[in-house]
Amino acid sequence: MSWRGQSVEMAQGGQGYVLSGAARPRTIPSQPLRSQTASPLFDGLFALAQLEVQQAQVESITDSAFDNGKPIACPCFETGEKWRYVWTRDLSYAADLGLARVSPERTRASLRFKLSGVRPPAAAGGFFVAQDTGSGGSWPISSDRVVWFLAARHLIDGKDADGSRFADETWRALTYTLAQDRQFVFDDSVGLYRGETSYLDWREQSYPRWTANDVAFIAQSFALSTNVLQYQALRLGEQMARRRGDARAATYARQADALAKAIDRAFWREDRGLYMSYIGTAEHRVPFEAYDLLGLALVIESGIAPPDRARRALSRYPALESGSPVIWPQQPDTAIYHNRAIWPFVSAYSLRAARTVGHAPRIAHEIRSLMRGAALAGSNMENFELVTQAVHVDDGALSGPVVNSPRQLWSVAAYLDMVIEGVFGVGEDGSVKPMLPAQLVPMLFGDRDEISLQLVQRKVTLRRPRAIEGDLLVAGTTRVDGVNTVVDLVATRSTQATLATDAAAFAPASPQAPLVHAAGTQWRVTLPPGTRLYVDGQRRADAGTSSIAVTLARQPYQQCLSLTRIGEGGIESLHGPTHCIADQTTVAGEWPRQWTATSGGRFSVRLDFVNPHGPINTGITAAVKTLVVDCPGQPQQTGTLVMPHGQARQLSSAVVFDARAGAQCRFDLRDGFNMSYLSHFAHYTGGTGGAAGALNSAELGELHVVRLADLPAKAGTQ
Repeated sequence: MSWRGQSVEMAQGGQGYVLSGAARPRTIPSQPLRSQTASPLFDGLFALAQLEVQQAQVESITDSAFDNGKPIACPCFETGEKWRYVWTRDLSYAADLGLARVSPERTRASLRFKLSGVRPPAAAGGFFVAQDTGSGGSWPISSDRVVWFLAARHLIDGKDADGSRFADETWRALTYTLAQDRQFVFDDSVGLYRGETSYLDWREQSYPRWTANDVAFIAQSFALSTNVLQYQALRLGEQMARRRGDARAATYARQADALAKAIDRAFWREDRGLYMSYIGTAEHRVPFEAYDLLGLALVIESGIAPPDRARRALSRYPALESGSPVIWPQQPDTAIYHNRAIWPFVSAYSLRAARTVGHAPRIAHEIRSLMRGAALAGSNMENFELVTQAVHVDDGALSGPVVNSPRQLWSVAAYLDMVIEGVFGVGEDGSVKPMLPAQLVPMLFGDRDEISLQLVQRKVTLRRPRAIEGDLLVAGTTRVDGVNTVVDLVATRSTQATLATDAAAFAPASPQAPLVHAAGTQWRVTLPPGTRLYVDGQRRADAGTSSIAVTLARQPYQQCLSLTRIGEGGIESLHGPTHCIADQTTVAGEWPRQWTATSGGRFSVRLDFVNPHGPINTGITAAVKTLVVDCPGQPQQTGTLVMPHGQARQLSSAVVFDARAGAQCRFDLRDGFNMSYLSHFAHYTGGTGGAAGALNSAELGELHVVRLADLPAKAGTQ
């Protein structure tokens, strides 16, 4: 194989394979699972993936932030050559892709490491999935820990004692984790779960640059991938509850159905034909020009995306010859990592999504990209630069990928999944449903009539058709001959599909917050040239080549404004900082605090705070409190105040409540929950809230209360 001046060769010998010309030349012994095709490169890289699975098997794990870097006993999979620990999302995606299939016992052990009971001052009981250290002090700013259940669903068959025990552990963790996320992360008014995009957790890479020092926005925004993971967890809850005769099955089903509709409605952007990566806050839901391949793949594979939207999105999501970028468009002045990059595990999910709807060009594209990346590097790397598919590109301050580890576990699993299911179509249930693009036949079959995959106790053989009239080969006649399943492929014509090619296009830089001035009974907003104004999440005005002024009527309720910039090809920037305008009341003093509503309606309250207990990019001590609002004549109202790490004074997330005119309301605080309450983090020595004990606090200031616009009346009401 040759690529941009580099040539690699895979030679097959009696005892395995030899890879030469790669960045890391390899001698690869024969492995238990074998593919036999016309491509020694394809077959040898399958053996390499199995070798790297073996190399990832350890009896202890280490990380400088846990037990002061001392080994922790765990018969687990470490995450990569440079990442010697077990992280929830890395392990879970790897297990879902292929790890659970090839090594179920060790995968279970690794997943168990991420389950935890609680410690004081948390209430007694509870069993949860651990959200790893993350933005602003971890959960609930990062809230994708439910990805654990995407992995666990493969290992709860109960066919042996350990499987039955693991199923019980999964059920217990599932019920507690779903309930806790529903309480602290779900937004009833929007119908979605708040929090950061799954795995895209280096905010400057894919979020607006101003979030580098302000993650409160991320805590209150809504991400496609994280919501799909919550949907999948609810579906697993429904299934497990039905098997156990638990009445919660109906509740989980109802919540999952509603969430699926909310996801499809909130994230689909018709003008682009894509699902957005994330949207803004409940009060300012801006339709971001931000898309990510993992979120897109997950929403398609889950079945939430209707088939027509799924096919359209896979055609519209851009690609280069090298592969598919994990985000689009690329962000300016941002180093290579998630930005300007290919991640093999995401490519594998894209392949799965393409198989879901029979998108032949995308299937072929991702298979080639996965092969090329592993071959050039001589390992299943963490990531690659987008244009060159190199493991590192010099670009001054933007050089990268900034971090890149060989034998990254989810990349290894991606290659296994590509071969077993992506090419040979072997499902977890034992079915064989190949979906092979005709353009790959010359590479895989050559002059052969058949190719085969040898599994532990089974062989699968695919036989090519005599004539290929169509772009996709699928199963025709299937017969079983002893341990050999033989599938006669037939050619079919899939729904016409293409691939967009502007994957390397950049978005313009985000503008500053809008300048707003009072002008009598109006607000005057200045728009710099080339910007677009959003008010309360709705597009309001565009400036052309010169600045313009827009007037807004002063309202008795809060209005939130932000600007974007329009670049070449109509690509829109991520929006600048939000500026909200409203008359507000501050409430200080000892708790409980008193406040009188001068008018009736909906109100938003935030708490002024400083949380100095960790850096803004990591830790486990995001402060989480429950605000209790008691207003006469109404039921008690509660909501979650999230207070991320940060050295500057800022405002918490908002709690929305109703009050009648003249009502004397009382605000009080109850303790919430954060990751430091988990026993798992007694090993954490990289910051506060770990070995020294749980910590869930911040320096609290005034409450800020503003009036909100009334909700529109529902159809049939007055």
